[in-house]
Amino acid sequence: MPALSTRQDDAPPGLAGAGGMAARMLAVSWDTVRLFLHVLAATIWVGGQLTLAALVPVLRRFGAEVPRAAARRFNQVAWTAFAVLVVTGVWNIIAVQDEISHDASYRVTLIVKLIVVGVSGVTAALHARARSTMGLAVFGALTGASALAALFLGVLLAG
Repeated sequence: MPALSTRQDDAPPGLAGAGGMAARMLAVSWDTVRLFLHVLAATIWVGGQLTLAALVPVLRRFGAEVPRAAARRFNQVAWTAFAVLVVTGVWNIIAVQDEISHDASYRVTLIVKLIVVGVSGVTAALHARARSTMGLAVFGALTGASALAALFLGVLLAG
């Protein structure tokens, strides 16, 4: 934990703690930015899928084209988020390369996560191209399940 200043005059008014210790915010680093962007993109990719899946039955009541239009619009945002996930994922791997090289369990978990992320992307692309109800259902379910699994594995890796 970063050391706090012990000088009372370093603290903004009203933030001096007991014994004159100044309270400060944690510093923002590139690690913070990297993790924020990764979590934000994961929120869009995974949370958006869950939200759209919940809305589709209601949207169908307004016509067959309404869920398709919502899905097309979501895809524009979701695929951008997926690209951010891939870029920040590579950045994450570079940032933790020492841990990867020294911890076999971390490496195995990371490899499983990368496979699951690949499955999520491929099944999402297949879902977007599916024309049958069965294809939409199967690829949609696989996309959602693999996205949730990737999210879980990401939390596991983060410790």
